[in-house]
Amino acid sequence: MEAAAREAQGGLEWRVTVPEGASVTVEHEAAGGAAARAWAWLLACVAAAWGRVAGFARKVWRIGADDPRKVVHGLKVGLSLALVSIFYYTRPLYDGVGGAAMWAIMTVVVIFEYTVGGSVYKSFNRVVATASAGVLALGVHWVAGKTGEFEPYILTGSLFLLAAAATFSRFIPTVKARFDYGVTIFILTYSLVAVSGYRVDELAVLAQQRVSTIAIGIFMCLAVAIFVCPVWAGQELHLLTTRNMDKLAAALEGCVEDYFAEGPAAQPQARSDGYRCVLNSKASEDAQANLARWEPAHGRFGFRHPYGQYGKVGAAMRACACCVEALSSCASAEARAPEHVKRLLRDACTRAGARCARVLREASCSVATMTASSRALDLAVADMNTAVHDLQGDMRSLPSMLAVKLAETSLVDTMPVFTVASLLVEIAARVEGVVDAVDELATLANFKQVDDDDDDDDDDDDKKGESEMTTTKVHPLNEPDADEASSSPENQASKV
Repeated sequence: MEAAAREAQGGLEWRVTVPEGASVTVEHEAAGGAAARAWAWLLACVAAAWGRVAGFARKVWRIGADDPRKVVHGLKVGLSLALVSIFYYTRPLYDGVGGAAMWAIMTVVVIFEYTVGGSVYKSFNRVVATASAGVLALGVHWVAGKTGEFEPYILTGSLFLLAAAATFSRFIPTVKARFDYGVTIFILTYSLVAVSGYRVDELAVLAQQRVSTIAIGIFMCLAVAIFVCPVWAGQELHLLTTRNMDKLAAALEGCVEDYFAEGPAAQPQARSDGYRCVLNSKASEDAQANLARWEPAHGRFGFRHPYGQYGKVGAAMRACACCVEALSSCASAEARAPEHVKRLLRDACTRAGARCARVLREASCSVATMTASSRALDLAVADMNTAVHDLQGDMRSLPSMLAVKLAETSLVDTMPVFTVASLLVEIAARVEGVVDAVDELATLANFKQVDDDDDDDDDDDDKKGESEMTTTKVHPLNEPDADEASSSPENQASKV
């Protein structure tokens, strides 16, 4: 009877026998279990959705906290649109510009950029393209109107030819780099004026209203971009160059420390990957240098500031970063030299890497403070050349040291550490290229000179020692040192 009652109620029963011989009865209500599962699934969906929303909110907050200027940029765009919308909501202003007031709002939306250079670049292109395309379209429309029934054919043919020629001009590197946006606006404006002019009687009035509203939008956009928390592309390029130098110096030191770290191969340090930022910064440098040329003079950045020279500094840093990348691959390679072999060149390699990093930091400081090559940079270069000179001497004496101290070690075991030392020599030579590019930038940009007259009067002996140190240059391994050459048996025989 009880079984029949349970079946009638839609319930199920399972009887489980445990090892001790007792039995446990488990009942499951079908309807209640389905509702519980549905409720649990709904709660899981809500929790997952809330987790995604919270994660997105944290990401947005992190972006704004890392660079508050991005938040300010959004507020600036909103302010510009609010100011321009007054011409649409206010009846006297709306009557003055006609129904084309919406073009001012559209202008602010399409030309307002994050940097002042980007806004000026798009504003200039929009003004020139709109004016030239409008004047040309009015001229073609006037000529076509004199032909009578051939007017639509002339308008269509001119539209086809000008659109094709303007589109092809975008493939020219110079045009694409500086006037790509202007060409697009030219095609758009000419198409609108030429096509709409066929059905509009007062075409000149329509063109005048649109040009005036576009000018209003450009004026509002530039006023807000320049006078409200401006972000200059020239300063961004300047800071990017100094940051890349510091990252390259930290990556160089980190790679050398990773390679000569004792014990099993450890995970590379986070700073050892800083060279990747240098290798991947070319596109950003070119874009910012192109936008910086459009900016007005600000601070110590004049009208003819050599922004193109920053590209040469970046190219020199990327050449150095390529060697640092090879050095990083040596640090993470599976084939490693024995520890007792690495000890022979550890001190010399570590000292050379540290001196190269010091030169990069001094060059970064020179660019950051916009000062010409200081005495500290000259001393750092001299110390780097001396350290590399000592490293080359140790590399030449390495075979004899192995033969005397470590007879059981073959020359093949020394190849990994010899490769690292050779890379450090090459890096030092390329660091000098970075210093030369920075010196050229300081000359072209008229960086301020550092006054070291008082120090020079008190340290004449140090100045002489510095001049002697600067004469030591990085040279290839196959060229003997001056001391070694003078003491060689051939020279001694010739003296005899």
